[in-house]
Amino acid sequence: MEEQPPLFEVDPKPAPEDPGREPDAPLASRLRPRRFEDLVGQRQVVETLRSLAGTGRLPSLVLWGPPGSGKTTLAGILAEATGARFVSLSAVTAGVADLRRVVAEAAQARRRGLRTVLFIDELHRFNKAQQDAILPHVEGGTVTLIGATTENPSFEVISPLLSRSRVFRLEGLSPEDLEVVAARGLRELAKEIEPEALGALVEAARGDGRIVLNALETAAALSPSGAISLDAVERALQERHLLYDRAGDMHYDLASALIKSIRGSDPDAAVYWLARMLEAGEDANFVSRRLVISAAEDVGLADPQALPVAVAAQQAAHFVGMPEARLPLSEAAIYLARAPKSNSAHRAYGAASQAVRETGNLPVPLHLRNAVTGLMRSMGYGQGYRYAHDYQDATVDQQHLPDQLQTRHFYEPTERDKPLQDKKDPDARG
Repeated sequence: MEEQPPLFEVDPKPAPEDPGREPDAPLASRLRPRRFEDLVGQRQVVETLRSLAGTGRLPSLVLWGPPGSGKTTLAGILAEATGARFVSLSAVTAGVADLRRVVAEAAQARRRGLRTVLFIDELHRFNKAQQDAILPHVEGGTVTLIGATTENPSFEVISPLLSRSRVFRLEGLSPEDLEVVAARGLRELAKEIEPEALGALVEAARGDGRIVLNALETAAALSPSGAISLDAVERALQERHLLYDRAGDMHYDLASALIKSIRGSDPDAAVYWLARMLEAGEDANFVSRRLVISAAEDVGLADPQALPVAVAAQQAAHFVGMPEARLPLSEAAIYLARAPKSNSAHRAYGAASQAVRETGNLPVPLHLRNAVTGLMRSMGYGQGYRYAHDYQDATVDQQHLPDQLQTRHFYEPTERDKPLQDKKDPDARG
């Protein structure tokens, strides 16, 4: 099979003015793909988009994938394939004024019969107001939007804009694809690489073709004669980069692993995933919030002290900050993992909320209503109410649920629940 050049994220521009074609441009720019045939990886997505481009018109798109997976490159190829103007903005630096300028130019071009593809890199960094500013021009056809994001667009792109766009998920490049990327780079550099060095480079890149090329270029400079060695690759990489996106899928995947390790009573795994998040730069406040939630959801009434422990850890972490915040958070994560577990409170709320959805706005029983006026008293508000503290153990047998639900039970205690009344009588219903 004929080798294909790599797919990695760059900033495409018209060929005559493309600085990536200059001999002194970075290797990743010099090897930038310019045609569908040149792309490596994402084959199913590429074929679908190629078919769409073949119609001459594109719908608005959101390209969702990790860094170095080819989002920007693909956007430029799509614009060129449809004969559209290609305008690129970065959501990190652009604002509403930039959007208005681009839209005004696109409107003028449209009157001349030219379509405009507006590419917005890191679309998730635009706030709601900025995304709202794009919406009417996408809807009206003034621009075709191609947004690139490393974060789940379901959470970060406003629903009206998302409903007018097609979302395509790009994956990190496979090890085989990364080897093709490296082979292209080595040919450009006229260098060879030792097999163990190539393996280390591909593993460290974690699906990012740009990392392969950048590290390869540096390693080649460190190896003026002979093949690129493992030592040169390690020096080029300096240290393994912890793959992490603080608001994207990896963020939620690691948080999920932390919580599920706590739920599974595995303190070793809990502290490992905690360290993965904090060492990669996760916000300690986010971690502490997840621990507080886990204390209530997973430990719950089996150890009511777990929630104060988690809240204390949250407050301590906020007070001392990083890096010392690792200590109270580690203590809380291990405590929660070792604690007995009960999700009875979580299940009780779920059952109650389901009843609310099923039955709607059921009236409050009259005897539970506050009788603050004479009219309300004359209507029966508060009549027959029995004040619990007037009874033994402050427990009174009276109806507290609406008539339609008075026989329903939402809280189902487990053997591990520890409230005193349940230890005395697990079936007690106050």
